Amino acid sequence: MKVSSVVTGYFKLDGGAMFGIVPKSIWEKKYPADENNMCRWAMRSLLIEWGDRKMLVDTGIGNKQSAKWQSFFYPEGVDVIGNLDNVAILPEEITDVFITHLHFDHVGGALYKDKNDSVFVTFPNATYWMCDKHYEWAINPNPREKPSFLQENFIPLVDQKKVKWLPYDLNGYAFDDDIFIQFFNGHTEAMMTLEVNDSKRKYFYPADLLPSHCHIGASYVMAYDVRPLLTMNEKEIFLNRVVESNGIIVFEHDQLVESASIFKNEKNLFEIKDVISA
Repeated sequence: MKVSSVVTGYFKLDGGAMFGIVPKSIWEKKYPADENNMCRWAMRSLLIEWGDRKMLVDTGIGNKQSAKWQSFFYPEGVDVIGNLDNVAILPEEITDVFITHLHFDHVGGALYKDKNDSVFVTFPNATYWMCDKHYEWAINPNPREKPSFLQENFIPLVDQKKVKWLPYDLNGYAFDDDIFIQFFNGHTEAMMTLEVNDSKRKYFYPADLLPSHCHIGASYVMAYDVRPLLTMNEKEIFLNRVVESNGIIVFEHDQLVESASIFKNEKNLFEIKDVISA
């Protein structure tokens, strides 16, 4: 099994929203912001290759949204297709697309718009995997998350019967022999994360439970999270699994750090150990 990452582009979000109650005077020492308090974030997909399968985990923003909508998020960089081209993989070769949750920056690239404004499935030969419980949450959104659930990003996949459903189970379960799914409910209802074993190490892909290396700190919880206190508890559970497995975390949104291992220091706090810079 081969594990790698593919950056599908960058966008900007307000630093205060991303770091929650942590004051800017503290978080900006770890993660830079521009003059408008906006921070630049990556959209880093995970690419897993084993046997005759190639699975992409999350797909970035995509290109379907209007210029006005894009002006709020300053997207830059080529999309998921262009970045797969950089690693010599065609969209038709992707056999599986795993969507951790249905916020626009994770599922937007699942469909694309051509120059004639026609919308197509980005990976025509792939099965799209989604959690059934999270999907029900997304199609009946609460006011807080409604702007993040753009239904044009995922309803067509269901209508075209491209989706297979993964049932929610708080205990998690194996997706494949070397791929384990874990569910978390702090950021949004029934978000999925992955643990992937290759021949050497275990890789953890936490999606928005830990969007960046900064969020390893207990108090670093996004204002976007629907249940911030639960997120704090879930981070503790997740990070303990990483330490026990001597694993590597791949950060989906960190423009500075692609991945890192962690340890517990003498104060029983989690710290970054080995860093792979983005």
